[in-house]
Amino acid sequence: MECYDITALGELLIDFTENGTSAQGNPLLEANPGGAPCNVLAMLGRLGHKTAFIGKIGQDMFGNQLEQALRETGIDTTGLKRDEQVHTTLAFVHTLSDGDRAFSFYRNPGADMMLSKEDLEVEVIQNSKIFHYGSLSMTDEPCKSATREAVAIAEKAGVLRSFDPNLRELLWRSLEDAREQISYGMEHCDILKISDNEIRWFTGYEDFDEGIAVIQKKYQIPLILLSMGKDGSRAYTKECRVEQAAFVQEHTIETTGAGDTFGACVLHYVLSHGWQAYNEAQLQEMLAFANAAASIITTRKGALRVMPTKEEIEAFLTNKKA
Repeated sequence: MECYDITALGELLIDFTENGTSAQGNPLLEANPGGAPCNVLAMLGRLGHKTAFIGKIGQDMFGNQLEQALRETGIDTTGLKRDEQVHTTLAFVHTLSDGDRAFSFYRNPGADMMLSKEDLEVEVIQNSKIFHYGSLSMTDEPCKSATREAVAIAEKAGVLRSFDPNLRELLWRSLEDAREQISYGMEHCDILKISDNEIRWFTGYEDFDEGIAVIQKKYQIPLILLSMGKDGSRAYTKECRVEQAAFVQEHTIETTGAGDTFGACVLHYVLSHGWQAYNEAQLQEMLAFANAAASIITTRKGALRVMPTKEEIEAFLTNKKA
């Protein structure tokens, strides 16, 4: 059985993003491969790590496109399953004036929601160094039970668990359900990547440090990463708190995949340096690299196919220090 640096479970879908207008003045949409878990894997693949994906797509043209994209980016597709009845999930992404995004989902249901316990490739999870998951695979059955089963398999096998809530309010029946499932995700992770809007929503605190303190006390997560967009990022452990300013770009196009790129680079640091109690200098190095990669991806359309290389990120950091 092959061994993997990281296996991710969750949604794989098509992001339709705006790409100009037609001669008639209609918006032109580009069908980009998307889904947070595979964005994370694509970035880690660019950094030289062996990756695998577990999820479900439809038996349709978009499913074919997605499978091809995974193969092109070197993501192992042993755990990729097809649904004969339900179509591949689609998301329509509207870019706002500040570069942020608004989403419309065609997922009622979508094939990603149909992943079941029986679909899981148990050995792939057991033979991974890190298992990464989000909350979107817990919005509905059977994918919720499949996710919990996968987390339990990873936990029993001693695999490090990484969780990104990646809250998309429109996809939940209620925010109470979202809170319950995200709480479950936090209970079972070693590494948490959470955004500024998510920490406010989940804890009710406007002050990020207060919100993180609540999560640390309740869930005892060893490493928490907070992404704050243009305001940079922070890392929290039991012993310390470190902050790193963002590298704001003049040529930012959109923020699609920036958080996933950031999170992937954190996992790259863990894989490269080993799981340990990182000191302030190490956390600063981790955040600077992750912020730089996220900054680069904001200048490119899409995410999965256009992740930066290690050399690009290092050159970017060198240039910033000069």
